Amino acid sequence: MAQFRNKGKKSVPGISTSSLPDIIFMLLFFFMVSTTMREQEVLVQYTLPTASEIQKLENKSLASYIYIGSPARHLVGMFGTAPRIQLNDSFRTAQEIGQFIAAERDKLAERDRPLLTVTLKADQNTRMGIITDVKQELRKANALRIVYAASQGRGYE
Repeated sequence: MAQFRNKGKKSVPGISTSSLPDIIFMLLFFFMVSTTMREQEVLVQYTLPTASEIQKLENKSLASYIYIGSPARHLVGMFGTAPRIQLNDSFRTAQEIGQFIAAERDKLAERDRPLLTVTLKADQNTRMGIITDVKQELRKANALRIVYAASQGRGYE
């Protein structure tokens, strides 16, 4: 009869890690390409009002943002606490909104220009006068697609 001999302990071969750096760099490259960075720094403090019926923007690349609120804490010494209008990365007046809209339209392709949507992100305690001034300037600039940003709430109570 045959005898079975155990010729020492057989070990499992080690896992090859030579392709691991390639995989890591491929994932890193994917996330670098697919993520978008915040385009502008928000210089105002705002708390969005709540709404019972909200919809998400379909194409955020066609949206331009106007922030309205009191300056951030680190800017209160220079600008005070009165509500301000932020266009891109600086405080502007309502009269400069026309130039802002023209510049934003120039960034878009010709076929997308009529689809430009202006999103107003205003603090819930901002007086309606400053928002009305912004809306009047948007009408003069022929930017008639306006969206008011709001947070999801339980409705009117």
